Formats: sequence, C-alpha cells, structure tokens
Amino acid sequence: MVLRVSDTILEGRDLALWRGERFLFQALGFSLGASEALLLSGPNGSGKTSLLRLIAGLIRPTSGVVLWHGTSISDHEFFHHDLHYIGHLDAVKPLLTVAENIDFWSNLRGGRATVTALDHFGLREISDLPARFLSAGQRRRVGLARLLAAPGKLWLLDEPAVGLDTQSVAALLAAIREHRADGGVVVAASHGDLVLENARILTLQETPS
Repeated sequence: MVLRVSDTILEGRDLALWRGERFLFQALGFSLGASEALLLSGPNGSGKTSLLRLIAGLIRPTSGVVLWHGTSISDHEFFHHDLHYIGHLDAVKPLLTVAENIDFWSNLRGGRATVTALDHFGLREISDLPARFLSAGQRRRVGLARLLAAPGKLWLLDEPAVGLDTQSVAALLAAIREHRADGGVVVAASHGDLVLENARILTLQETPS
C-alpha cells in the first residue's frame, strides 16, 4: 500500500518489518507534505507502534527507507531535532515538578514556551507538584505538553488520547490543529478515539505467522 502527496516532507518507501517470525507489514509506503496528517489504524499487533518507532529511527526496517526532506533519516543530521515522539511511556521525571519537567524539554530544544504548554493542557495549578504525585492522566498531559514547550516539525503520536478526559482530548486536538496550521506534520496511531480533520488513513492488518 502506498500513499503519496506532492511537495513531500516525510516519506516511507517500500517499508517492511519482520518481527516475531512474521512480517508486520511489507511494501508499505506513504508521503506527507506540510500540514498533512496520517492516522494509523488497525487491530493490536498490526504494527502501528512499530511503524511509529521505525519512522522515529528507534528501530530499523527489514527493507525500505524513511526519508525526511529527501534524505534518509539515518543520514539526516537534523532529523531528531525536528522530531517529537510520544510513545506509551510518558518520559516524565518523577523527582522534578511539573514545571521543571516541561522546562527540561524546553531547554533541551531551545524552546521558550513552558507557560504556554502549562496553560494549554491545564497544568498551571499543579505546576509546582512533583511528578511522582501525579495521576496517570496528569502524567499523560505533562508528557504531551512537551509538544508545545519546544519546537518540532514532525509529531509522532502513539495513541495520545489514552488516559485523557474529554477536556484534555479537546486540548490535544487543538494543539494538533495549530501545529498543522503552522505547516507541521503529524503521524498518529489510534484505536478510533482520535479524529483528525482531513487526515489520511493508513490501515494496517494483522498478518498471519
């Protein structure tokens, strides 16, 4: 399956990934331009998380290549600076406060939007609370706040709405809309709890062993 668009920024060519005695996917391709979003759907075990990790450069494909601005991500000097990957783990540091966690990500990327991130995800009132005291939903919001605290052209989001209440999902969708309006690119995996406007859909199927 190949999804293509003109003026490509992110592209996957003929991707295949072998895991656990079977191919999770084969001959998979996609291309995304500025302001584009790609929504990955499919059952558990179909390879959504693995595809996101592959695009992030955390694992290598069995065959094929991922390109960022026409250059393989393995050779692209600035790719990881352009990337935000939000996986199942929130990467929140428990000994730091909420604000200190967001400051850490902001300083790491040269961003200056800690207050904006706190306000957008409703974290201002707990900004001085050590992260070890947060609920699962609060930790998720802190993890997502890094998207706004520091720049990143490409957002890779693995089921980002999990653990969020209705208000927090609305805040996430608003952040995604603003990111895309600024020319950002989004690839997100979802079980149907995330609706992205005018997103392209890539459905992965579980393959037999």
